[in-house]
Amino acid sequence: MIGFREAGYTRNGRVLVGPVTLTVKAGEVVVLLGASGAGKTTTLRLANGLILPTAGAVLVEDRPTAAWDGIRLRRRMGYMIQETGLLPHLSVAANIGLLPRLEGWPPDRIASRIAHLLDLVGLEPALAARYPHTLSGGQRQRVGVARALALDPPILLCDEPFGAVDPVTRRALRREFSRLVRDLGKTVVFVTHDVREAEHLATRIAVLDAGAVVFAGPPEAFRTSVHPVVRALQDDDRQEPR
Repeated sequence: MIGFREAGYTRNGRVLVGPVTLTVKAGEVVVLLGASGAGKTTTLRLANGLILPTAGAVLVEDRPTAAWDGIRLRRRMGYMIQETGLLPHLSVAANIGLLPRLEGWPPDRIASRIAHLLDLVGLEPALAARYPHTLSGGQRQRVGVARALALDPPILLCDEPFGAVDPVTRRALRREFSRLVRDLGKTVVFVTHDVREAEHLATRIAVLDAGAVVFAGPPEAFRTSVHPVVRALQDDDRQEPR
């Protein structure tokens, strides 16, 4: 569980986020939706302790992020970003197995975990020896998903992970991602500016505007909301080609 308790973050006198009050329950997929600059990525960084709140608190598993060892906190969370962030000089297998190696897993356990994750995300075993630049965008993103799952973390943080792939691949990836998190029972905070993606993935949608949560509810409530920021997002989406 992640709890934002009147959490805020100010830098150089400028409020980037806050106040945010939001609870992400175990097993939920909460999508942070909003325009560029709304505070979505900063909120995600508050969740994994890359930055600490300058007001209020962020709790992970009922403990403030300021009280966690930063490395241990982030090992409880898989992190997925746009363009995957794969290390180009490491093979697919080495990228997926990086955190297990840092955690001191024995080689046979790492190899078994890599093989399982490749199968889980729908990649052929032969791809394990290849390097990121030899893969398609969709394949790289699947490797990114596998790497985020390497330590079987209870929480996944996703910062527009499918934003750099073509629309057809993006739709396929989010369908498979939705299936995976449902089957694995993960708690997910997913950042996007794509309304359709939010409606497809979320159990709840939280809309941010100027660093504050202006709406939080299930997709059904989002579709019927009359809040002006929500309406503006819906209107923009209707103008996008489908």
